[in-house]
Amino acid sequence: MGCIQSLHEYQVIGRRLPSEQEPTPKLFRMRIFAPNEIVAKSRYWYFLSKLHKAKRANGEIVSVNEIFESDALKVKNFGIWLRYDSRSGTHNMYKEYRETTRAAAVETCYQDMAARHRARFSSVQIIRVATVKASDVRRPYIQQLIQPNLKFPLPHRVQRPATKAARSLLIAQRPSTFY
Repeated sequence: MGCIQSLHEYQVIGRRLPSEQEPTPKLFRMRIFAPNEIVAKSRYWYFLSKLHKAKRANGEIVSVNEIFESDALKVKNFGIWLRYDSRSGTHNMYKEYRETTRAAAVETCYQDMAARHRARFSSVQIIRVATVKASDVRRPYIQQLIQPNLKFPLPHRVQRPATKAARSLLIAQRPSTFY
């Protein structure tokens, strides 16, 4: 996929083409994370051909809708179940992220998989994305961020002059950077 654009979440609904044996075929709905609608449709047919006996040549897409997050300004914990193909085989995995939207969590997951496991976009398959309650978080690197009295210390702060006129080029003593 080259340079990754920001991912969007799409709901894609499709089915096999109607035939005489099956005049009203069953609809299949998927939630796909992709940079645009074209890639979402392509990924839909990729997954559908793996799950059911259907392909693009004898099927049709009924609708493609983008799904927007209802509370996109609130930070939430997301659990992502995925499988990926490495150099040695296929692996299942569960990862947790703190993000504001599902799409942002999946985008972070793709970046994380590329960094830690050298897994390309095409070799990672997102199985499920769920919001995880703070009490159900499993990973310690997420648990440390959900403490109620979390503080970030600000060490080594250099005081700057208020204006450029108050600044002097040379000062006789070193700055005191601890408080």
